[in-house]
Amino acid sequence: MIRRIVGWFVLVPLCAAVIIFALANRQLVVVNFNPFAPVEALTSPGVGVPLFLILFAVLLFGVLLGGIATWFAQAPHRRDERHFKRETERLHRELEVARRSPEPHTALGAEDFAHTS
Repeated sequence: MIRRIVGWFVLVPLCAAVIIFALANRQLVVVNFNPFAPVEALTSPGVGVPLFLILFAVLLFGVLLGGIATWFAQAPHRRDERHFKRETERLHRELEVARRSPEPHTALGAEDFAHTS
C-alpha cells in the first residue's frame, strides 16, 4: 500500500516534472571536453545536442557510478554472508549425522560448557 502511495504522489509528479523539463530544454548546446579550446570554436555552428540529453546522461552516469560504489562497499558483507551460510550448512550436516547415529546421546548441562581456569 505504501508503494502505491509513493508511486502516485511522488513518482508520477516527478516523472511529469522530468517530461516538462525535457520539453522546455530542447535547445541545442555544444559539448566540449577540452577546457583549452578557443571560444570561437565553441560558438561556431556544428553538431549540437539537446540540453536535456546532456543532463540525463550525467544523471545516468551518476546513478551507475553510485551503484558500482555501493556494490564494492557491500563486498565485505557479502563475503561474511557466504562464510556464515557455509558454516550453517556444515553445522546442519553435522547435526543430521549426530541425529542418525545409533549411539545414545547424553544431554549436555551448563557445567559442560563452563570454562575452567
